[in-house]
Amino acid sequence: MNLTVTDDLMATIRTIPNYPKPGIMFRDITTLLGNARAFRRAVDELVHPFAGAKIDKVAGIEARGFILGGAVAHQLSAGFVPIRKKGKLPHDTVRVAYSLEYGLDEMEIHRDGVSPGEKVMLVDDLIATGGTAEGAVKLLKQIGADVVGSCFIIDLPELGGAQKIRKLGVPVRTLMEFAGH
Repeated sequence: MNLTVTDDLMATIRTIPNYPKPGIMFRDITTLLGNARAFRRAVDELVHPFAGAKIDKVAGIEARGFILGGAVAHQLSAGFVPIRKKGKLPHDTVRVAYSLEYGLDEMEIHRDGVSPGEKVMLVDDLIATGGTAEGAVKLLKQIGADVVGSCFIIDLPELGGAQKIRKLGVPVRTLMEFAGH
């Protein structure tokens, strides 16, 4: 049987029911990351549409976006910029509030992390409601980045996050979809 890339990679994702609360099916990518072949294949698949696009920086969202973003930046010969929770970056930062399922949080980027006009790709492990990714896109645009794409291993399409990012004019690349939350 010849598995598709999606089927092959989906088989490496662990699902944990009722975490972090009842009714949630948590999609754990640490099992994918721990499988050398799957990790390499996932990074290659995320990068493929952007090969030759002359990406200047990859911005990764804390924390799993750091792991994936670093690997993606390496493959694209681009720099890496972390987007972190408020208070974690040591230098002059720009901050934006973003929506969580229940409330708001804030994330930051170094003010000099991206130069105006640089082509930036946003990377994280999963897109659900899109609140975090939307905040990251707005933050990047606020410091002058040209956000040319976003990549996620997993999309939870019923929650509408990928559509929210597309409406901001940013293409979205995902490798697989899971139904539900």
